[in-house]
Amino acid sequence: MQKYKWIGLHWLLAILLTAIPLVSQAGSLEKAIDSQVKTDVAAQQSQQQIDGLADETVQLLAEYRETLRQTDSLRAYNDQLDKLVSSQQQELDSINVQLRNIESTQRDIVPLMLKMIDTMEQFVALDLPFLPKERQARVIQLQTLMERADVTIAEKYRRILEAYQVETEYGRTIEAYRDELTVDDMTRTVDFLRIGRVSLYYLTLDGLEAGIWNDGWQVLPNEYRQPISQALKVAMKQLPPDLLVLPVKTVEMAP
Repeated sequence: MQKYKWIGLHWLLAILLTAIPLVSQAGSLEKAIDSQVKTDVAAQQSQQQIDGLADETVQLLAEYRETLRQTDSLRAYNDQLDKLVSSQQQELDSINVQLRNIESTQRDIVPLMLKMIDTMEQFVALDLPFLPKERQARVIQLQTLMERADVTIAEKYRRILEAYQVETEYGRTIEAYRDELTVDDMTRTVDFLRIGRVSLYYLTLDGLEAGIWNDGWQVLPNEYRQPISQALKVAMKQLPPDLLVLPVKTVEMAP
């Protein structure tokens, strides 16, 4: 019996000695697997970091290109602003020169405007006596305008030129209007006919008397009443234009 016990112990010991390498190999395998897992995780993390850096690089490149584009745009805008500022400075310099000269300009133009009004007043007084009240009132308005401090020199000058344009237009048109005529202290309402600045006629409302201005009102022969009546209708656009035979103002020849 004792012999069999020793033999069993030997076999048990042999089995244990045989199992020890297997246990050792299993532990090494677990360590290898664990190490491989850690390596894979580290590699995955590294790849994620690389991907993140790549995305960041692409974004930074896009931002850099956009910054370059904005820089070029701002440079062009600044160049344009510089040109505008330079142009505005030149305009300011010109305005400053004009402002320095405005006082002398007013000293020159005001007497000119006053002379223009006086000339118009004399012209109206010596011209054919058509629309006398209207034309005289226009001159008085200009004279009053020159005394107003709330009206600019430019506006006064514009109004004077406007009045001259009206007077100039009279010489290129024909006109019919109704007004009062005073001759020999007798006042009547008549129809006036103006042919430019060449002739001025009148016809009584009953059509029985016609006259012409010839350095004074002169009654015309009866044969001119009908032509003057027709000319009045043409001027009032009641008849189409037509050839009319009318007397004209005579001019005395110097001796």
